[in-house]
Amino acid sequence: MPVATLAEASRFERGGAVFRPLAVPSRGSAELAVWLLELEPGLTGEEHSVSREEVFVLQSGALELTLGGEVHRLAPGDAMIVPPDTLFRLDNPGAEPARATVCTSAGMVGTVGGTTIVPPWTR
Repeated sequence: MPVATLAEASRFERGGAVFRPLAVPSRGSAELAVWLLELEPGLTGEEHSVSREEVFVLQSGALELTLGGEVHRLAPGDAMIVPPDTLFRLDNPGAEPARATVCTSAGMVGTVGGTTIVPPWTR
């Protein structure tokens, strides 16, 4: 079984967010894509949707998930489940970075501002 270390993970940045792929197809995972996400303090994220269910587990800091017009506040240890093809946004209202582990199915694509992207941290 391959081991994918954080020290060897690539680093991708987009709009105040840092993505570090752990278990993704390019690192040996056939069915899942798992990465670490860090949002800078005070960040208002981009509204977007993804083609597959996505699960976030907050490790530290604070996150707000806006989903279906409702704002949900998360504390460390909380999980949020985002259904496929549903617009949502992640914000960090705190004064420290928010860190989460994210999991979805391999092959997920996102839609941001009407543009479809294949996030490099999921490959």
